[in-house]
Amino acid sequence: MAARAYWQGQIRLALVSIPVEIYAATRSGAKIAFRQIYEPSGEPIKYEKTAAGVGPVDKDDIISGYEISKGNYVLLEDREIEAVKIESKKTLELVQFVGADEIDPLYFEKPYYVAPADDLAEEAFVVLREALRQAGKIGLGQLSIRGSEKLVALKPCGKGLLLETLRYADEVRKGQSFFTDVTSEQPRADLLDLAATLIKQRNAPFDPAEFHDRYADALRKLIDRKAKSKSKSAILEDTEDPEPRSGSNVIDLMAALKKSVGETGRSPAKQAPAKTATNKKPAARKRA
Repeated sequence: MAARAYWQGQIRLALVSIPVEIYAATRSGAKIAFRQIYEPSGEPIKYEKTAAGVGPVDKDDIISGYEISKGNYVLLEDREIEAVKIESKKTLELVQFVGADEIDPLYFEKPYYVAPADDLAEEAFVVLREALRQAGKIGLGQLSIRGSEKLVALKPCGKGLLLETLRYADEVRKGQSFFTDVTSEQPRADLLDLAATLIKQRNAPFDPAEFHDRYADALRKLIDRKAKSKSKSAILEDTEDPEPRSGSNVIDLMAALKKSVGETGRSPAKQAPAKTATNKKPAARKRA
């Protein structure tokens, strides 16, 4: 089945218009979702809309409300909300260009692939792609879709273009307030050298296929075993408790770094983190 375009329209650069199609670059189907089930009957749980002091309410009596203070709401009807929605336009105008490294990663939200809509659009599409690549720039514009307006960034991606929606400034929390108690003093040179050596040893090209969601994999295996089993009871396996933490907060950072640097021969992506040395014997492990 052919992928369905998320948006169809044209990219405009001054007097040049390029017909394009935009497709979602990610998918959420790989995630495992659960429904709540009433165990005695096996039926899924449903939720009624209720109001305090009233009980269940009719769907036609529900409107939208925005809380302006505790318990105080501005009530808005659907027609009022519809009236202020941005008209969906079929044009993405590139109004500014910035350096590829000028946008903080915090602002990037969701990626989409951009492809020429037809053979006639291909030449202009390729010219825009290569001009962005040679200049090392990202194009910025605002895309009106489904009643809202999104800030977007456009950049080269292989033979195509990648469009990423961006968060607006008021959607990003400033992080410096979380780091006020972190020291600004430089670490010891010998510790820094060991850490740099460890980073160099584990340096490798990024390959996303090397990483897997182990929790999701384990859930799928459990679901498969339950689906094949006629028993409703949970399938339990022997599990081990994690090793107890040391009673002391004092960590021999130098020893830990030296031990980590000495552990070679394993692939960088799969190498396990070094454990800090401790004189305390681990407690006896329990089984589930």
